[in-house]
Amino acid sequence: MAVPGWLERLRAASKTALMEDGKRKIHYLFEDGKEMAEEYEVKTGQLVSRKWREKNTLGGSGKWQVEVGEPNLPLLEALESDLIKESSSNPVFMRKDTLTSFQWRIRNLPYPKEVYSVSVEKEQRCCVVRTTNKKYYKKFSIPDLDRYQLPLDTAALSFTHANNTLVITYQKPKEILAAEEQLQKELKKIKAANNGDGDCKTQ
Repeated sequence: MAVPGWLERLRAASKTALMEDGKRKIHYLFEDGKEMAEEYEVKTGQLVSRKWREKNTLGGSGKWQVEVGEPNLPLLEALESDLIKESSSNPVFMRKDTLTSFQWRIRNLPYPKEVYSVSVEKEQRCCVVRTTNKKYYKKFSIPDLDRYQLPLDTAALSFTHANNTLVITYQKPKEILAAEEQLQKELKKIKAANNGDGDCKTQ
């Protein structure tokens, strides 16, 4: 079965935990050199952010790529005054999950709800956002489903629109909910490096 395959990979990775600002931060180092950093709300177990990094061609650490959470905005772009006006009105795509669903938010989309359509492209293993006025088009995958090798389900997808933001929701399949619950139990067993006892436990 494919689901335990990803769980086994997570278990095999070297893990370090930190507690900071009410969040549990977990750093994974996989055998192939890839790194994953996750942040969870301590109280709820809610995933706040997930980033990936792999070695570049010279063997050094590459840039972090955000999968879940606020996108990294280049500092230079924020400092360039002539770009501020332009970037503030461009659509901003980000993923922000809930405990039971994968969720994406696309800010700065002012068109009414009836303009949008969100569909599942099963063969391409992605979701597509289209607008009837041809002003916006976005194709995105759900890496979690790919990692667990689960099919995409049209019935799991829905969307709403309010305050110039399109919110797309995909209900997590029961296999992922079960795997995440199992993983949370295991992550809680890792003692945080800054918890006072100095036990930086890696598994």
